[in-house]
Amino acid sequence: MDEQANQRGGRNPRMRLLSARHWRYTPGAIPELIMRARNGEATVKLKLKVWVVFGGRVKFGDGRADLLELIDELGSIQKAVVRFGMSYRNAWGYLKELEKAAGFKILQRGPGGGPGSGTRLTRRGRQFLAEYRRFRQQAEGAVRRRFMRTFESD
Repeated sequence: MDEQANQRGGRNPRMRLLSARHWRYTPGAIPELIMRARNGEATVKLKLKVWVVFGGRVKFGDGRADLLELIDELGSIQKAVVRFGMSYRNAWGYLKELEKAAGFKILQRGPGGGPGSGTRLTRRGRQFLAEYRRFRQQAEGAVRRRFMRTFESD
């Protein structure tokens, strides 16, 4: 019934999605795109997304790294999520899940409202963040070099 509805112009998102995927990956499309890019007929840009995945579920990428840096800078999860445009509850749940999956404390919370209060990255949290940023930068460099060899003219 769904296939018939799709053939008659009906709405079946799954069928349209499968059709779009099939069309998108037609054999020969990539070599043609490379040729068009090299001839200046197509604009091709690199976009790379990198995630570290803990336990097959918890993803850590650039956005979460930015959130951690902002928490450390501002000393407050609340202030960071307001600036980041994220709900406190969502951020808090993610951070607890991240610490559990990573197996170490990422944030150190200081009680009270005095000079030692607030939330900062632990030493291990800073080290993890620095290692992630370094890995991300190296991965992007390697991919960018390959991209240029593939898509830019000789």
